[in-house]
Amino acid sequence: MANFDEELDASGLNCPLPILRAKKALGTIDSGKVLRIIATDPGSVKDFEAFAKQTGNTLLESKEAGGKYEFLIKKA
Repeated sequence: MANFDEELDASGLNCPLPILRAKKALGTIDSGKVLRIIATDPGSVKDFEAFAKQTGNTLLESKEAGGKYEFLIKKA
């Protein structure tokens, strides 16, 4: 498992809330730090891919296990 600096649990939230919460959380951490996001919305997979491209942050990891989606985003 990769290391991360902050964690955001967006379980039970539907689009666009996981993205909005992630954006807010990324605003509070320094460049180069990694945010781990846990979500349950299947749409969040595509959402976070697009979010990373649009914001210039790096999507380090995207995986699904038992209906939970986990994302690691490195702040640009």
